[in-house]
Amino acid sequence: MIEKRTMSIRYAHAAALDLTFYLRILRRNTKMSLQVEKLEKNMAKLTIEVSAEELDKAMEKAYQKQKSRISLPGFRKGKAPRKMIESMYGKGVFMEDAVNSLVPQEYTKALGECDLEIVSQPEINVTQMEPGKALIFTADVAVKPEVTLGDYKGVEVPKSEIAVTDEEVDAEVKKEQDKNARTVAVEDRAAANGDITTIDFEGFVDGVAFEGGKGTDYALTLGSGTFIPGFEDQLVGANTGDHVEVKVTFPEEYQAKELAGKEAVFQCDVKKIETKEVPELDDEFAKDVSEFDTLAEYKEDVKKKLTEKKEKEARTAKENAAVDKAIENAQMDIPELMTKTECRQMMDDFSRRMQQQGLSMEQYFQFTGQSMDKMMEDMKPQALKRIQTRLVLEKVAEAENIQPSEEEITEEIQKMADAYKMEADKIREAIGESGLEQMKKDMAVQKAVTVIADAAVEVEKAADAE
Repeated sequence: MIEKRTMSIRYAHAAALDLTFYLRILRRNTKMSLQVEKLEKNMAKLTIEVSAEELDKAMEKAYQKQKSRISLPGFRKGKAPRKMIESMYGKGVFMEDAVNSLVPQEYTKALGECDLEIVSQPEINVTQMEPGKALIFTADVAVKPEVTLGDYKGVEVPKSEIAVTDEEVDAEVKKEQDKNARTVAVEDRAAANGDITTIDFEGFVDGVAFEGGKGTDYALTLGSGTFIPGFEDQLVGANTGDHVEVKVTFPEEYQAKELAGKEAVFQCDVKKIETKEVPELDDEFAKDVSEFDTLAEYKEDVKKKLTEKKEKEARTAKENAAVDKAIENAQMDIPELMTKTECRQMMDDFSRRMQQQGLSMEQYFQFTGQSMDKMMEDMKPQALKRIQTRLVLEKVAEAENIQPSEEEITEEIQKMADAYKMEADKIREAIGESGLEQMKKDMAVQKAVTVIADAAVEVEKAADAE
């Protein structure tokens, strides 16, 4: 028998919505009944009843699936009749599998029968599951909130500075100069700040070597602040082949608690000293790193590109600020379950990115000292902002009757085709009608951003805001 009657089933669905108070639907073909109850704060409760007949069919499927693994005295493995198994282990022995298969299936059917635009995963609670009786469960869901727009055109946003200074150009050129530097061995002098030293080292606290305190052929740039404060300074003045005893004190806030605040001695052998030689900033340098013949032309191109970059950044800043104002001026009541679902989706996205880097979430939590609950809690403000942004932009698109043209849709599909190296027709076929509709919505939302930003009024930043 199943002891736990409450199940949390992750199942998201988006369908088209209009909430009905106490809507009841009977589906004779599947022997399922549905009751929809309107709750406060854009929540709804779906009560779904599945006939005893359907439940028994699901239990029979569970029996057929499991019987090969069940042994009873007097019967060959896999040959014990269902009734015999139930008499020995209880009539609900196949109940859990049956319910786990029915709940998502019947929940999906119920969604197709009610006019709800559900924007969360359901919180499932099984209230009745007994052999010979109907299966009854409830699903608490969030429905799409209604948005009342305030002012979204003509909102004031800070003006971004896009002028490029000579100092910024020089800094960019220096980056390129450093990228083209070559490393050469230092043989005629001692190590200085900025040099790259190759060292072997081992650290001791109270004369005992500690874990993680040993390294071989470690490349350390002096003055980089990579090591414990004071470590690199004591290698300045050393020559290749020198043995240096470095004495330091671990910071009180050091990540390894057993070492925090402790004095340590590192035995270091300087094996190699190198320095970077950067090329001269002249016309030859410009020819090597660009398509231009002179340094002046190269710098002018750098300035042009920096200006373009700043213009794009300024546009993005304007869009973000204008949309933030539109959100601030709008009214909406976001259900907690909607935010929770968004957090889960964000967590799933993060998990996928970690896996692509070869790191599981368990490993990530171990390395960072984080936890799932803490991370979910930290994600809430961002999740709420994402929801508010989407809802407001959708409402603006509706108010402005924004719809992408067929030419724009075709162009977007072509971009996807180019990215995936597929034919456009194949892309259109792959995404299907539902995918195409979602694409249209996304394009309309992006157009809404443009409408809001274009109408925004840029004002100079206050002096104290700098």
